Amino acid sequence: MEKKNPKIYDVVFFETPNGNQPAREVIKGLSKDDQKEIGADIRVVQNSFPIGLPLVRKLKPDLWEIRSIILNGFFRVFLTFFGEKMILLHAIVKKTKKTPPQEIEVAVTRLKEFKRMQKQSG
Repeated sequence: MEKKNPKIYDVVFFETPNGNQPAREVIKGLSKDDQKEIGADIRVVQNSFPIGLPLVRKLKPDLWEIRSIILNGFFRVFLTFFGEKMILLHAIVKKTKKTPPQEIEVAVTRLKEFKRMQKQSG
């Protein structure tokens, strides 16, 4: 029996109504080495999801985080999946052991906004 090809997701940055891509902007503000590390982790998830810890953790229904280690600590990319797409909603450099609840709330708010936009366009 032939193995089924794994699903490979298209990576899309969440875009605000005014055209900003907040997660992309945070990533672009990092060093090239950190960008490469985060990009490699995103590619692993893009090509291998569903996967779990230590790289990916589910936070809430339809919301996950990619957990990257960068030169100055930890980085989190909050994401959701929609059809064949992996939507990067929010990104932070983590300064404390626990992910700040307000950062998760930003991701939840963007997830709700994304879903609302999908309903309007579909």
